[in-house]
Amino acid sequence: MTQRSDSRHLSSLTLIRPDDWHVHVRDGEALKTVVPHTAAQFGRAVIMPNVRPPVTTAAQAVAYRERILAAAPPPLPGHTPFKPLMTLYLTDNLPPDEIKRAKDAGVVAAKLYPAGATTNSDAGVTDLRKTYTTLETMQREGLLLLVHGEVTSSDIDLFDREAVFIDTELIPLRRDFPELKIVFEHITTREAAQYVQSAGNYTAATITAHHLLYNRNAMFSGGMRPHYYCLPVLKREIHRQALVDAATSGSPHFFLGTDSAPHAAHLKEHASGCAGCYTAHAAIELYAQAFDAAGAMDKLEGFASWYGPDFYQLPRNESTITLRREAWTPPESYAFGEAVLKPLAGGQALQWRMV
Repeated sequence: MTQRSDSRHLSSLTLIRPDDWHVHVRDGEALKTVVPHTAAQFGRAVIMPNVRPPVTTAAQAVAYRERILAAAPPPLPGHTPFKPLMTLYLTDNLPPDEIKRAKDAGVVAAKLYPAGATTNSDAGVTDLRKTYTTLETMQREGLLLLVHGEVTSSDIDLFDREAVFIDTELIPLRRDFPELKIVFEHITTREAAQYVQSAGNYTAATITAHHLLYNRNAMFSGGMRPHYYCLPVLKREIHRQALVDAATSGSPHFFLGTDSAPHAAHLKEHASGCAGCYTAHAAIELYAQAFDAAGAMDKLEGFASWYGPDFYQLPRNESTITLRREAWTPPESYAFGEAVLKPLAGGQALQWRMV
């Protein structure tokens, strides 16, 4: 267990402007709501490619980047403009030649979704071995592989799918591609934290604010609470605590990735509600809440601002943000095109606010 400092008397904290290494911003009208939330806090954000149709070519990634930039507000004084970092959607048939074109276009990674694992993953990989030629090119060109780490077999319990993925898919993948940089995204289990910590310098993980703050009881407190439903799903308290320990350990293997995923409220509050928690509206404040509860505010800057760019071999941001201990309440909803978007912790008091 990491030794904690007492941050109860800390009234403010200034840190290098953070980055979000895993975010969904959707497309079309949705961009106008969600991109400004992310751009207000983060210098850069790794954009997930699971829109419809999925982003599978360099040309599509460039066009998507332009749509995102068109929805971003002008930068604040002293800040550089927000920069979306684009990814390709890895499929069974993504050609190796596209990797070189993607790198030349500024794409930083390809995303592995096991087919059917989560929202808009129908075109995902059915067998990792089908992608090996493309992965060899990624390893050579220096593109990262971002992994949604769950198996999808119906005979594997939902709460065990991440741990099984490590044993059956990730360990062989790591063996076969020892110098391919892999980010095990939105890890949710003690097994994943232990694996990443021991896997070497070419492996890292992102951790979401909601997996640091909540265990699976949150989905069932007082009834079914669909806005806490995400994939990978929230796990037991022992796993949440393991993630807190990893995030606040000061290890460069772990860094910030919100996995913020907007959905119209009527699709979340549905008989078969879709997976995803929207946290971009108060992302850094939610992380601060988790780090403060662990007595580890001194570890927040490394997790949020240093280790991500270091792993991606990008410069750290030069500007700063300041968090102030100040009670405030995020809105219960935002306009979302013609629908409504209900954020996580909307209408609930938070104790830290970015100023």
